[in-house]
Amino acid sequence: MKQITSVQNPLIKSLALLQEKAKARKQTGTFLIEGQREISLAIKGGYEIETVLFLPELVSETEINKLIPSPFQIIEINKEVYQKLAYRDTTEGILAVAKTKSLKLSDLKLSDNPLILVAESLEKPGNVGAVLRTADAANLDAVLIANPKSDLYNPNIVRSSVGCLFTNQIATGTTDEIIAFLKEKKINFYSATLQNSTSYHTQNFTTPTALVVGTEATGLTQKWREEATQNIIIPMQGEIDSMNVSVAAAILIFEAKRQRGF
Repeated sequence: MKQITSVQNPLIKSLALLQEKAKARKQTGTFLIEGQREISLAIKGGYEIETVLFLPELVSETEINKLIPSPFQIIEINKEVYQKLAYRDTTEGILAVAKTKSLKLSDLKLSDNPLILVAESLEKPGNVGAVLRTADAANLDAVLIANPKSDLYNPNIVRSSVGCLFTNQIATGTTDEIIAFLKEKKINFYSATLQNSTSYHTQNFTTPTALVVGTEATGLTQKWREEATQNIIIPMQGEIDSMNVSVAAAILIFEAKRQRGF
């Protein structure tokens, strides 16, 4: 078994870049996963694990082999190296290098009556992670990210999604590409917007449906408003006219789930 005890080791330096730089993740087609639960969900979601790094005082080689059935490189590291690579404050003592997946719309496998969430131009990784947690809770067919502002393998998205990055079908594309995809698949889409909208609970979400949300600051771009099957709104009775995007998405998604009998 290989052992690394120096933060100056070339491999450790390259892995640190995976945590820090989207460019490094894109160039190598790899990213870091931290924690046993997240690694387990990634494996279940079909992600390929290349390398595992672990602290022997916190996790054993036997536990790792039970967690990850496929062949992989295993490296024992010390606390200094672990802290160099770990993103979270809590310590589980295990990190994995995994291959990224294709995020193409053409790779999606949808049911006959899909329920999809579309999120346009979300900037904050924490919001992306929260949306993915909601999508997992509702067992959506897919989450489509239009005009993404964050690399989906950003460690903050992996962390804030508590592994739901790996449990959802996810695809990215431009607004035009996703609208074309939805129309081609004959999926009605409902855009959450203030303009020319009707209350969300009056719509029928029992047929193939995509629910579309945008950022709190700017909302959805005009094309979503113009092309939608129907623009919808969540009635609000206080002083403000918007709420956190993950909260709005959850309200819409679970109304659709209610209509479909959960």
